[in-house]
Amino acid sequence: MRAEIISVGTELLLGQIVDTNATFLAQVLAELGIDLYFKTTVGDNWARIQQVTKEALSRSDLLLFTGGLGPTEDDLTKEAVADLLGLELVREESVEAHIRALFEQRRRPLVESVLKQALIPRGAKIIPNRWGTAPGLIIEHGEKILILLPGVPREMKGMVREGVIPYLHSRGFTGKEVIRSRILRIAGAGEALVEAKLAGLLSRANPTIAFLAHRGEVHVRITAKGNPEEVAAMLEAAEQEVRGRLGELVFGIDEESLEEVVGRLLRGRRLTLGVVESCTGGLLSHRLTNVPGSSEYLVGAAVPYTKRAKMQLGRLKEALLREAGEVSPEVSVAMAREARALLGSDLGLSVTGVAGPQRVGELPVGTVYIALAAPEGEEVEEHRFGEEPGREGIKWLASQAALNLLRLYLLRGLNGRRS
Repeated sequence: MRAEIISVGTELLLGQIVDTNATFLAQVLAELGIDLYFKTTVGDNWARIQQVTKEALSRSDLLLFTGGLGPTEDDLTKEAVADLLGLELVREESVEAHIRALFEQRRRPLVESVLKQALIPRGAKIIPNRWGTAPGLIIEHGEKILILLPGVPREMKGMVREGVIPYLHSRGFTGKEVIRSRILRIAGAGEALVEAKLAGLLSRANPTIAFLAHRGEVHVRITAKGNPEEVAAMLEAAEQEVRGRLGELVFGIDEESLEEVVGRLLRGRRLTLGVVESCTGGLLSHRLTNVPGSSEYLVGAAVPYTKRAKMQLGRLKEALLREAGEVSPEVSVAMAREARALLGSDLGLSVTGVAGPQRVGELPVGTVYIALAAPEGEEVEEHRFGEEPGREGIKWLASQAALNLLRLYLLRGLNGRRS
C-alpha cells in the first residue's frame, strides 16, 4: 500500500508553525509497514485542496489529511474532499450531541458555526474526538482510503491511536511487517568524505543507506523493511558494515548527542575535565552540563572573554597575548593548561576564536583554535569555519569540534595514540 500525507493549513506554508503532525503520522505508518511515498502541504483553499487530493488519488492508496476540520470559514478540508468525491454531507446526531455536551461541560456558549462539524460525508466512518469537537473521518472510496483528522496535535494523535491504528489493523496492517530506521551520527567529516567511504552501499534496496548533513555532523540513515526480527538483524548487520568503513568517525546512534558520549567516556575512564572557553561564550560548558550527572566529571569552567579577563581569570601572561595574539594556537594551549591548573582537573579543554562579524587582525571570521591538555602533553587543532555559518553557527561548530577532540583523545590518546 502506498500512503500519502496531506497537511492542510496556510499557517504551515507561511512558516508560522512546524508540521509535527506529518512527522508523527510518518512514524506510525513505518511501524505498520506502510510505505509513505509523498507528503504534501496545501493552504486553506478549496480549489488547491481538491487539486492535491486528485493528484494523491492518482498515485497513492491511502491518503491521510490533517487540518481544516474546524468550525471557521477557512476550514475546508472535509467539504472540498466530499465535493470532489461526490458525497453528500449529512448531519450526524451523535456528533452534534457530543459537541453540545462538550460546550456545556466547559461552560462556554455554543456558537452555531461549530455545529458544521457535525456534517459528515455520507457513508464515512466516524473517529470519535474525546479531546475536541471535530470528529475524524474514514472514507473508503473504491480501492482508495481517505482518512481526515484535525490539525490540533493532541486531538490528532489521540484519534490515530484510538481510531486509525485499529482500523488499519483491521485492514491487515498489524505490524507484522515494519519499516524501521537507525541513525549513525558522524563528527569530524563532511558529506563528501562519508559518501566516498560508503561507496557501493548507497545503491542497496533493503536495507537502504542514505546520509544527511546536519550542523557539525553527518547522519547516516539505515532503513529496513520486513518482520521485526528480520529488520533487527538487517539493521545490525548494516550498522556493523558502516562502522567498519567509518570507524571512529561514528560517535553515536539515533538521539545520542556528542556531549552525552563524551560524558560517558569521561565517567568510564574516571577522568575529570576543566574548561576555559572564550569565543564560545559558555556554550561548551552549557552543553556538557546538559547531561545529567555531569558533576561527576566536569569540575568547572571559566569564560574569559576580554584580554584583561584572559590575564586575570585565565591567568595568561600579557607577553604571550601580545606576541602570539589572543586567537592563536599558543594561547589556546596555554588556556587548556590553565584549565587543568586552575580547576585541578585531569584534563583541560579550551576554545578561542573569531566568531565575527569582524576579523581579528589578519585572522578571518570563523578561525578557531581548540586545545586539549592532558598529563602526557597537549594537542591543538585549527579550524576555519568561514563566515557563512554566522556568529551563532561558528560558536556551535567550535563547541562540536572541541567535544570531538576530547572524544577522540578518550578513545585513542594524544595525536592518534590509542589509550
